[in-house]
Amino acid sequence: MPKVVLVIGGVAVGLVALKILGPLVALLIVLGVIALPAVGYLMLDPSQRRRLRAQTRKRLGS
Repeated sequence: MPKVVLVIGGVAVGLVALKILGPLVALLIVLGVIALPAVGYLMLDPSQRRRLRAQTRKRLGS
């Protein structure tokens, strides 16, 4: 349930940003929010990715 609320909130903020700031700025914001963490993850080497996944699983399990 909390994830659904976050998704709905994100869509609402995106639509407001699109209306207020214009399409180009809103697209840049969305790409920054999505692309930067993905690029950071892809820059990790395989051992760092394994440690990150293990840490994430440990947090989810507790």
